[in-house]
Amino acid sequence: MMKTVLKIGGMSCEHCVKQVTGALEGVSGVKSAKVSLKANNAVVNHDDGADLEAMKAAVVEAGYEVE
Repeated sequence: MMKTVLKIGGMSCEHCVKQVTGALEGVSGVKSAKVSLKANNAVVNHDDGADLEAMKAAVVEAGYEVE
């Protein structure tokens, strides 16, 4: 399993954290996502073959930015 840290922009509350978490966990190959409002990032645990661009696209589609 691999770990990727994504810098997330545009989050302002716990609802945002839940939205980003759900978006990331919906990507094929993603096992878990721990999103931090304080650190403005997401630590994503995923399979080796998971698509980084799909993770970024899921966050953007949810209405947030990947920095």
